[in-house]
Amino acid sequence: MSKDKISVIGPCYNEEEALPIFYKEIDKISKEMPDVDFEFLFIDDGSKDKTLEIIRELAESDSRVRYVSFSRNFGKEAAMYAGLQNASGNLVTTMDVDMQDPPYMVKKMYSLLKKGDYDCVGLYTTNHKDYSWFRKLCTNIWYKIISKISSGRQVPGVRDFRLMKRKMVDAVLKLDEYNRYIKGIFSFVGFETKWLEYEPVNRVAGKTKFNFWKLFKYALEGTVAFSTTPLVLSAVVGIVFCFISLIFILVIVIKTLVWGDPVSGWPSLTCIILFVSGIQLFFLGVVGIYLSKIYLEVKKRPIYLVAETEKDLIK
Repeated sequence: MSKDKISVIGPCYNEEEALPIFYKEIDKISKEMPDVDFEFLFIDDGSKDKTLEIIRELAESDSRVRYVSFSRNFGKEAAMYAGLQNASGNLVTTMDVDMQDPPYMVKKMYSLLKKGDYDCVGLYTTNHKDYSWFRKLCTNIWYKIISKISSGRQVPGVRDFRLMKRKMVDAVLKLDEYNRYIKGIFSFVGFETKWLEYEPVNRVAGKTKFNFWKLFKYALEGTVAFSTTPLVLSAVVGIVFCFISLIFILVIVIKTLVWGDPVSGWPSLTCIILFVSGIQLFFLGVVGIYLSKIYLEVKKRPIYLVAETEKDLIK
């Protein structure tokens, strides 16, 4: 029986400080699992620092190291897709190289995957120590909403860090849409998943690439990618406001005919007009977001472009 091979995918964007630490740790874990072959597949997402140089050095000194370097920054979602496309192992894991995804968990995940009838072992946390109270509140609310309006179950606090069998990886690759939300894609394809709760750790070096605005856009991307509920909601709100306006018209007509009450109160009328106009513009924006995603999708642009791989090192 052939040995299992785990492909470790590490998306990298300006991780020159964290990358050597990550490689040292994952190399240590691989030596503690002698019955399993490893490959380390780093995806350089258009880094501006020395990340690519470090990856080249690792590839030259360790034959297990492979890499794909993008022509520019295409984002983490594209990097993960490229990693899944190029991984050769029958088992595949995706990890952040900042060490917030602890490499030592690979051993436990592998053990569970082999013993249990699972296709995937994933991690989640309910204790985000580095989150502000406001970010925690927004995160919890969003997960509750997306779980209600999307087709797949969204596990609160889920990480991209998971160990998957090849059949699940192949299923994910079939979803080759341009607008990608990987957590939603993992949920959409299904498969039996074992969830492990873990204690989150801080990144070992460098700075996070996600601020609140980027996280908000990411959440918006996930909502649009896996739910049409906002469009339905816009139609429902429109119908409700039509009924409300009819009731107001009837009240005004009756007051004028029965009591001779003149039509007055332009300040309140102005407030109502502004409020309704704001609702209309909001949902017009919702429709515009969906249209923009369709526009990007039908252009069929590549998800990423490759500038260099480890094969270019061969003279």
